[in-house]
Amino acid sequence: MLWALVPVALGVLHASGVVPLQLLERLEHLVYDVRLRLTLPHTLDERIVIVDIDESSLERVGRWPWSRDKMAAFATELFERQGVSVLGFDVVFAEADDSSGLKSLQQLARGSLKDDAHFAREVDRLVPSLDFDARFASALDTQNAVLGYYFTSDRDGKGRGALPSPVFTPEQLGSSVLRATEWNGYGSNIEVLARAAPAAGFFNAMADDDGLVRALPLLAEYQGRYYESLALAIYRSLLGGADLMPAFASTATDTGERRILRGIALRHAGGRAFLPVDDQLATLVPYRGAGGPLGGSFHYVSAADVLTGQLAAGSLRGKVALVGTTAVGLQDLRATPVGRAYPGVETHANVLSGFLDGKAIYRPDYAPAYDVAQMLVAGLLLAFALPLLGAGQALLLGGAVFAALVGLNGWLYLGFGLALPLASALAVVLLATALDMAYGYVTESRTKRGLAQLFGTYVPPELVDEMLLAPERYSMQAASRELTVMFCDMRGFTAMSERMEPVQLQALLNDIFSRLTQAIRAQRGTIDKYMGDCVMAFWGAPVPTPQHAALAVRAALDMVKSVKVLNAQHRASGLPEIGIGIGLNTGSMCVGDMGSDIRRSYTVIGDAVNLGSRLEGLCKVYGVEIVASEATRIQAPGFVWQELDRVRVKGKEDAVAIFCPLGEPGALTQDQKSQMDQWHQALASLRAQDWGACDAQLGALCAAAPENPLLAWYSERLAQLRVLPYQPDWDGATRFDTK
Repeated sequence: MLWALVPVALGVLHASGVVPLQLLERLEHLVYDVRLRLTLPHTLDERIVIVDIDESSLERVGRWPWSRDKMAAFATELFERQGVSVLGFDVVFAEADDSSGLKSLQQLARGSLKDDAHFAREVDRLVPSLDFDARFASALDTQNAVLGYYFTSDRDGKGRGALPSPVFTPEQLGSSVLRATEWNGYGSNIEVLARAAPAAGFFNAMADDDGLVRALPLLAEYQGRYYESLALAIYRSLLGGADLMPAFASTATDTGERRILRGIALRHAGGRAFLPVDDQLATLVPYRGAGGPLGGSFHYVSAADVLTGQLAAGSLRGKVALVGTTAVGLQDLRATPVGRAYPGVETHANVLSGFLDGKAIYRPDYAPAYDVAQMLVAGLLLAFALPLLGAGQALLLGGAVFAALVGLNGWLYLGFGLALPLASALAVVLLATALDMAYGYVTESRTKRGLAQLFGTYVPPELVDEMLLAPERYSMQAASRELTVMFCDMRGFTAMSERMEPVQLQALLNDIFSRLTQAIRAQRGTIDKYMGDCVMAFWGAPVPTPQHAALAVRAALDMVKSVKVLNAQHRASGLPEIGIGIGLNTGSMCVGDMGSDIRRSYTVIGDAVNLGSRLEGLCKVYGVEIVASEATRIQAPGFVWQELDRVRVKGKEDAVAIFCPLGEPGALTQDQKSQMDQWHQALASLRAQDWGACDAQLGALCAAAPENPLLAWYSERLAQLRVLPYQPDWDGATRFDTK
């Protein structure tokens, strides 16, 4: 759980500003940009038109800046013939226009020609037509025009031109403090234009650390006074010169009351408007599309077309006209989240469009607290929940928390214009989930290695692989289960070992055990142990197998076949042959890791295990290679069975029916089936104490198979039984008092 808290702690330290992490800042910008691009409306705002000083205009009219007489004609065309409601300039007219030659004439009139009265009168007569700045000012005077200017943060802090009146002064704010962007210089319009068009706004943008413009300040501070942006000034003009005031919210603190700026309030004849801002009095730009004449967000017209009167009269009536440039040489193209060469004038158009729609996007002052809260909730949830889940469930939970954070953030963004942080919380979710997966992988790998080491020598590789798919299901803890146990002993091995060298004996024993083990493992059996010349195995654990009895029987038959093949090889090589006896029993056993602190093994114990060992010892009595209990026969019905007897083994009072599997259906010939029928008839006659019938039936069987040890043993037993008096309670069971 503690590892999941590491990314939470880092995220909280970053969000609270204690340890700023540049990587998370970049991720936050990336997430914001993706969200912005995914939610772009891509619709045309018919209310705003951009008059573009484009490359075509520069070719047709001339290099910028144009003479003020042309600008006068330009403004007159827009106001009087086109009927725009507001004309905003994303350009500044910081220098007087001397292109008319008026200044030179006036210098002559004051200099060498000062005594020429006629020349002086002619100069005075030409002043109205040659004073281009005055002509431009006249075209703007009394019109709804908003000039543009800019602030600077130069070392010298110089100011040029005439600033408009501030919207707030220190006297108006009193003790309230606005944390706006602060500047020490400016470049504004010449005084004659500033007097003619007193409404003006700065067009500075705010570039983030990566150089992209995501926000525009609505207010800026210069020498303690606050000035409005171009978009805000145009919006106020549209509202008829609305009164502007800061909107504060008061909160109680330990040191007293704290006033927090929530936004800018506008009061106008039609009512009130509220513009939310962030802690720098800025608003995020609600971009509408890719930008530019082909971006589809705003209608663009060429400034040359306006100046030359090529637009139909009234085609821009009632619209807000923003004058700006897309010409590369005029350097007003900005890097934004939606375009790397985005027209600067269109950033102001987007903000104004958002004002008109009442859809301002901003980052509230409580954004850091929100970020901390979402990281704590998501991180603590994952820290406590992930360790309790499997890999698949952990991924689902991590994905669900990730999706919930994204969904909540998107809902607040689209529904309320709140640009709240998201990247840090998503990073916490991803890191916590990844750390959990990595920890789970390491733990699971360690568990799997331990499981493989524990069971690799007991069970077949394919069962180990199956166990590794879900290692949590398997343990060495002792448990009671219904299993099938096998004991396999080699016949004649002791005598053989006395005649062989140790190395030869080792090789022979290893070969035999390998063959027997392969047969057991091929049928999903678990090797319990090797005891001298005996092999012990069981089925049904550690991997539960419903067909454990049938698999054990099939393994026993395969072991018999394998030994026959081995004996054929021994006969060809002159080596002694061996025999095996196999005992099978099915029942409830205790299975688990047992032993001492020094040595332990995965084994089975219980009465059912002991019975399996006793049955193996009966193989040589009945002259067969496999002896199975009735419980095994019942659970393995898919084989042909020969009943051997009912026995009472040492330590057990209840009689147990024992059987020998002869193979799967179809393994017997018709003669063998007939002999099995005769055999079971003879066994029934014996249990009925019908000695004569049993003798005749055994005689017929012995004639067909004179060397059958089972028939020979029963013939001897019959001879012993027939001299005894009739026993009405006799169940036909044979008692064995030795192991």
